[in-house]
Amino acid sequence: MSPSAPPAAARHGLPLTEATYLILLTLAPGARHGYAIMKEVGTLSDGRVALSTGTLYGAIKRLLAEGWIQRSGAVVIQGPGRPRQAYNLTRAGRRVLKAESSRLNSLVSLARARALLEGA
Repeated sequence: MSPSAPPAAARHGLPLTEATYLILLTLAPGARHGYAIMKEVGTLSDGRVALSTGTLYGAIKRLLAEGWIQRSGAVVIQGPGRPRQAYNLTRAGRRVLKAESSRLNSLVSLARARALLEGA
């Protein structure tokens, strides 16, 4: 293991799908409800990743089971309609997000180094 490699526990479940990574990234600043997660994932991905309601709530169910997110206890009520449950990252979820970000950064660094070497 290299000095900057994340602990094995944080690497569990890696690599993440792009949708899972973006959901966790969306929750990094704080709690959000499902619709806000869907909108932010679309924004972060420049529209490349458009989560359907079924896909999002399937992912939320899996992330809850993994212990990477939790219900925040906050219920958001916006206008007419039913209350919305908010979710936030757990410590384990934050570790996984950091581990995946580190993994992706290493890949990008490798790609940059290869491009520099090939041009020399």
